[in-house]
Amino acid sequence: MEHPVCPHCGEQLKAFELPDNAGWEGDFQLACFNDNCPYYERGWQHMEEQYAVKASYRYRVNPATGSPTPLAVWSPTALKDRILDAEIDETVQPSSAESEKGHAE
Repeated sequence: MEHPVCPHCGEQLKAFELPDNAGWEGDFQLACFNDNCPYYERGWQHMEEQYAVKASYRYRVNPATGSPTPLAVWSPTALKDRILDAEIDETVQPSSAESEKGHAE
């Protein structure tokens, strides 16, 4: 199976360490940290218009379940300091139907 990729831009997902008390299972999650990803780029406007906040979101996958959901970020550098250099288990891949659920719009 191929390395998990973002369905919005095609970039490989990166593992990142979870913040303390994040409420997610496991030690890490997978996310697209491409600042040119259209999902991330349009998220700034969507969050401002819908919630009046200066934030965006990145495509995220829970490696335990393969379920995608948005990962809220408050700045372009948010959570980038938590990116892990480890190899990602290539058996983690969201289904095509579930990858479409990973957007907030």
